[in-house]
Amino acid sequence: MDEALWRLPAVAQAAAVRGGEVSAAELVDAHLLRIAEVNPRLNAVTQLLAERAREDAARTDRRRAAGEELGPLAGVPFTVKESTAVEGVPTTFGSPRFRDLVAPADALPVARLRAAGAVPVGHTNMPTLILAGMHTRSELFGDTVNPWDPGRTPGGTSGGDAVAVATGMAALGLGNDSGGSVRIPAQFCGVAALKPTAGRFPADQRVLGPDDPGPASQLLVTDGPLARRVADLRAAYEVLAGTDPRDPRAVPVPLYGAPLPGPVPVAVVADPGGLGVHPAVRAAVEDAADALRDAGYDVREVPDVPRLAEALDVYHRLAVTEFAPSWPVVRTLLGPGGDRYIAMMMERTPPAAADELVRLMGTWMGIRRSWAEFLDRYPLVLGPVFTEPPVEPGLESRDGAGHERVGTAMRLCSVTSFVGVPAVALPTGTAGGLPTGVQIVGRAFREDLCLTAAQAVEDRLGVLTPVDPRPGGAGGPLSSQR
Repeated sequence: MDEALWRLPAVAQAAAVRGGEVSAAELVDAHLLRIAEVNPRLNAVTQLLAERAREDAARTDRRRAAGEELGPLAGVPFTVKESTAVEGVPTTFGSPRFRDLVAPADALPVARLRAAGAVPVGHTNMPTLILAGMHTRSELFGDTVNPWDPGRTPGGTSGGDAVAVATGMAALGLGNDSGGSVRIPAQFCGVAALKPTAGRFPADQRVLGPDDPGPASQLLVTDGPLARRVADLRAAYEVLAGTDPRDPRAVPVPLYGAPLPGPVPVAVVADPGGLGVHPAVRAAVEDAADALRDAGYDVREVPDVPRLAEALDVYHRLAVTEFAPSWPVVRTLLGPGGDRYIAMMMERTPPAAADELVRLMGTWMGIRRSWAEFLDRYPLVLGPVFTEPPVEPGLESRDGAGHERVGTAMRLCSVTSFVGVPAVALPTGTAGGLPTGVQIVGRAFREDLCLTAAQAVEDRLGVLTPVDPRPGGAGGPLSSQR
């Protein structure tokens, strides 16, 4: 092949391996060379699994030589967030305390990707314990750099995966999202990401012990893939979805629902809650809306999404209430200054007493009902991921004003995680040398509608990555792909 293998989309990489155009070994080696070239400047990949990846690739090549049928992601290199287990590798959570916490088995989503033929090439950086803020900085591994501009955060908490995918170190990344943690780094790095419906992908949330977490953690956190193209997200979605007896939350819902009649209505909300939106972000939403109109969607501007302020308040009250008992111990694990982000949240949002907690759980159900009724009228919602362009590293932990600014900007991510509905984040272009993007939110278990609409936008607006990191300035497309 004339084109560098690491530049190819994941589905093209897998097709080339299945068809014998390239070997899995060649594909993995191309990515390992790319990691060696750019990761020292970006610090996205934290634990390189080079020899294991080569062994997996060799096994794939032997299977093909024997005439065995290969999986849909045969040979495709992927990265895994430091909080998600890869068998035989420490799951460090970015904390020195857990540097020797070797995983006895693959996490369920890792196992599913591997069963489909994909090859893990490394763990990726994240904020310490997923709690130190939105910027990808861990006590154990330091800062990850945005390849478009070192003065802007790559986002988080799955920022390491977004950077790895954006720069060609991996074709897919596996992160997780409880309020924007795959979608925000996708916007900030110019890639695409899927946050599935709660219950679509099986996972095991018992990450630091034998006990299951409380209801907020069970219902808010979802694993999600990152990729450079929507078709690659779709391929990962088809592999990751389904039931597993180890996760009773995962439900047996078909991957694809019934087609909707007529032009599909899309509600456009450029400024959720009327709290303000940067002109570049508003323009990105308008560009995506025009693309959907051109594709035949019934695009309508609506005043707002349901019960935004109330949802954000209940989201934070429930999360803080669940987390408060463990905070004194967890705080000691975050390293110098790593506790500032959560400490400010705890100061602003006191935990609820037992009677109030019962009321809040009821309100949560009512908000989910309001959203279900809204999405019954508008099967898709188009809006911002983050209502500002990429911000400077650590803004959310600097002071109260920065903390509030970041929390406000990510409000549509927070509320859609809270109500458990799916969303696809995807790039729309650039502004001021930085990527812009939107998210398309859908009805519960209709990821297919989100992915189809996102594909329509991508077909008209193009893709932005892979990019080469540029010191002291913006990155840029390695080749014209628009």
